[in-house]
Parts: sequence; structure tokens; C-alpha cells
Amino acid sequence: EKKEKKEKESTIMINRRLFVALLTAVPLVIVPSCTAFSSSLTGKKPTFLKMSSTAEAPAVPEAPETAQKSLRLGIFGGGTVGGGIVEIIQQKAKYFNELTTQNIDVRKICVRDASKPRDFTVPSTTEIVTNYDDILNDDEIDVVVEVMGGTTDAKDIVFSALRKGKDVVTANKALIAAYLPEIEAILEEVNSDGSRVEFRYEAAVCGGIPVIRSLQSDFVGDEVSMISGIINGCTNFMLTAMDRDGKSYDEALAEASELGYAEADPTLDVGGFDARSKLKILMRLAYGIEVDEEEIDCRGITDLTTVDFDYAKKLGGTIKLLGVAERVEEGKIAAFVSPCYVTADDPLFAVIGATNAIEILSKNLQSSTYIGQGAGRFPTANSCIN
Repeated sequence: EKKEKKEKESTIMINRRLFVALLTAVPLVIVPSCTAFSSSLTGKKPTFLKMSSTAEAPAVPEAPETAQKSLRLGIFGGGTVGGGIVEIIQQKAKYFNELTTQNIDVRKICVRDASKPRDFTVPSTTEIVTNYDDILNDDEIDVVVEVMGGTTDAKDIVFSALRKGKDVVTANKALIAAYLPEIEAILEEVNSDGSRVEFRYEAAVCGGIPVIRSLQSDFVGDEVSMISGIINGCTNFMLTAMDRDGKSYDEALAEASELGYAEADPTLDVGGFDARSKLKILMRLAYGIEVDEEEIDCRGITDLTTVDFDYAKKLGGTIKLLGVAERVEEGKIAAFVSPCYVTADDPLFAVIGATNAIEILSKNLQSSTYIGQGAGRFPTANSCIN
């Protein structure tokens, strides 16, 4: 029985790394060509950031307002996620006060257009600004929250805030994928005198799923052998519509755009590039290595048709866009992003809509699966708050 179970698990793992070849007449299932990274793992260990002990502090009776300290925030970005952060802080103000003995004060929000109407109530004590320096040069602001996106201005903001001794929270996956080593170098520099400036990016991968913190703290004594998952909500929504509802690629994309899952330019999502950025971040945390994102094989969903899903159904499965990283041998990691054939008994088969899911295989915990909302106003804002 143990032998049969082991063979079955092996078959499932192999199947997951298969993808549907996109041929016009007869689709085929073939094994993708994956790049094996030659970077040695010897001496390179994952970077584990020290977790704040704030969440473990016991609740205390509410003190008079005059005796309360304030944690002052400056938020870059007043859109979907920025608004969600403000709303959660307002809704949970009393609880956060009891938990931390501090008033969380959103002091300033930096936006492109201060006259633009907001879809959230701006606190009376919050100032809307358009100049980055209004936050960066404000010595009273303790924490900078970057949810504006991009890798140019956002990079300058994050680097500057850390050098000025401000804690930083970001949801910017592209920034993390491109500059995490440099950010960690800045942290080491500013904390060399005993300071405790912190940088957090839980919301950068899979929105509301706490996979970053888990990799930083729950696998310290473990050894990750494989990461496999659905790490882009837009494409999973589209593939669900094509599989379950029989919609064409164009119809599925139009629906995703209408519901706000797809950007005005969906190339990063449908091309697999968004998933590749996230996979790179997960690889660094799981294996402690830094790789060139361009070295990760990447194939999107733009060529998929209803014929591919009909063929997958006849085989008893479906198609998912997966990001996969696996330790193939000592010192080497193989990784790719691609549409994959997934069998009906695979944990990822039932993950539908904009939901994300990540399965982590490891020596001690064996298999750990994380499922949740990978994007959206409150899932992402929740990770920023935490």
C-alpha cells in the first residue's frame, strides 16, 4: 500500500509539470524544457526577517487619549489598496489601540491628483498631498506604506524611506522581485548602529495569503523541495471561465476586465510575467538563492483555446497556469511558469475563479497548501495591515 501511494504521488507530481501543447489541430501533452539553475546553494541560506512581537502583546485597558502614543503612517497611493488600508484602520481603530497601546494615525496620503474623488472616507486628520517629500521629509511619520506600484518612483520612495529610518510596508511584487537584495543591503546599513528599521512585503505575493510570513518563519527547521501553485488570480479566473463555462479566450478576458481582475494592459497577467515575478520571490525565500527572472522559463495563456480544454476534459483533468520551482539535485533548482495539465485528484484542480493556491513540499511538513484570495482591495490591504 505504501508503494502504491508513493507511486501515485509521484504520478501526480509529474502530471502537474506537464502542459498542453498548443497545436492547431491535435493538442499534445509534453514535458516543458526547464532551466536548471547552476547557482550553488552551498553557504546560501534563506533570509529570515525578525518578526515583530507586537501581535503577541496582551490586550490592555484603553488609556486616556492624552496618554496614548501614535504610530504615524504615510501612504503612497490612494487607490484600491490604499483605500482599503484606510478603511480597515478606521474600522479596527479601537482594537488596534488595545492591542498595541498606540493610535494608528494615517497622517498623509500621497496621490497623483489631489482633486480626484476617493472611494473611501478620508479621515479628518489626514492630509492629501502630491509631493513625495511631504511624506519622506516628515520626521513625525514612522511608517511608509507603498501601494502605488511600478519600479521607478516606488524604488526611490522605498530606498529613501528606509535610509531615513522609517519602517516600510509594500505590496509591490515587481519592486521586490527586482530589488530585494539591494533593499536588504540598505536595511543592514541603517540597522548597523542598533536601529530596528523593518521592511515587510507580505502583500506582494498572492494578496491575502500569508505565504511570505510562513516561508520566513514556519520552514526554518525544514527543507523545501518544491513549490507549485496558482499565483495569478486574473489568469485563473479566465481559465475557469474557459473550462467551466466554455468561453473563448477573448470572452474570458473581457469578463475579467469588466470585473476588475485584468489591468487595462493585461500583458503581465496573461503572458505569465506577473506569476514569474512572484515565483522568483518565493524561490529566494524557499531556497535562499537569487536568480535572474529572465532565466525562468515563462509561457502565458494567450494561445489557449476551447479545444485545449476539451482535450484536457477527455483526459479527466483541466488546465491551470502554474508557477513551479523544484530542487532537482543538490545545488540546482529548476523553475518555470506555464499552462499545465492538472489531474482531477490534484489539490489545485478545484481552485477556481480569482483564487490563488500554493502547495509547498518539504522534508518535515511533507505537503502544505495555502489557498485564498490572491488580489483585491481588502485581501491585499489586510496583508499590508498585518
